[in-house]
Amino acid sequence: MSLLARPAVAALAAKTMQGLTGLASRRSGGPGSTADGQARFPEHPRAVRELTVPTSVAPAPVTVYAPPAGTAAPAPVHVNFHGGGYVMSMPELDDGLCRWLAAEAGVVVVNVKYAVAPQHPFPAPPTQAFEVVRWVAEHGAEHGWDGGRLTVGGQSAGGGLTAAVARQALEQGGPAIALQVLHYPPLDLATSAKDKKAAIDKPMLRPWMAEIFDTSYVPDPRERAHRLVSPAHASDTADLTGIAPALVITAEYDLLRDEAVRYAERLRAAGALVEHHDLAGADHGYDTKDDERARTTYALVARHLRRATDAGGSPAS
Repeated sequence: MSLLARPAVAALAAKTMQGLTGLASRRSGGPGSTADGQARFPEHPRAVRELTVPTSVAPAPVTVYAPPAGTAAPAPVHVNFHGGGYVMSMPELDDGLCRWLAAEAGVVVVNVKYAVAPQHPFPAPPTQAFEVVRWVAEHGAEHGWDGGRLTVGGQSAGGGLTAAVARQALEQGGPAIALQVLHYPPLDLATSAKDKKAAIDKPMLRPWMAEIFDTSYVPDPRERAHRLVSPAHASDTADLTGIAPALVITAEYDLLRDEAVRYAERLRAAGALVEHHDLAGADHGYDTKDDERARTTYALVARHLRRATDAGGSPAS
């Protein structure tokens, strides 16, 4: 066992990463600075308000992005979960994505600051994520949203939480989710990061990083095959018929690509795969660095959201 596979060591490393990220965010000026993504996509201005959603885990702060003026009300709502290995609390990283989707898909975007490990290990994050989505569905009308036209999505760890939300909605009979967007998600923590292979020698997400994240998030290795953690692992054989339709986006060089591909095929077998879009020559987190590729992918997501939530329409194909 490596040192980073020891929960106490992984937790210390994770907390150090959290501290360094917080310091960097304060120095950059926070939301609205050139460092956090607000300067990206200036054609889509930032119109937001802050709310707090009550959950059994902890109150969940959310940033609500409004669609353009003139959008028919009540607008559909998209709940977004950011990435960060289930360890980094960085909802502001998705500011550009949220502004883009609100503008281009004509949806209200609820960007969630969810509880992270090691302070809140599994099952806290997926439990809280599902309760936020259920709250949005049940209370959307009070805020001028159409909770009956609901989509959910996330990048990296946020994609893993999105898959967990869709699974809980399937098992608990709702809320109805018109589309789940899984963007380079981790879907098999039962397989050691050291045993995962990327198409390049030095992918962005290194095995040692994944080891810190995985161990912090799920300290007990026996729990890493749980269906809400590793739905792409061979041990999860449940029938997924009826789960929310899915758009799965993978990157060719990503260490996590193979598990997302396996899950896409599982969704296809259940009749739930709308599209699997694989980006050639891209790595994990590519959209945070490459604005042009980000625009292309975000436009794809926006088209799917619009069609999935259009009354009488159907998801894009």
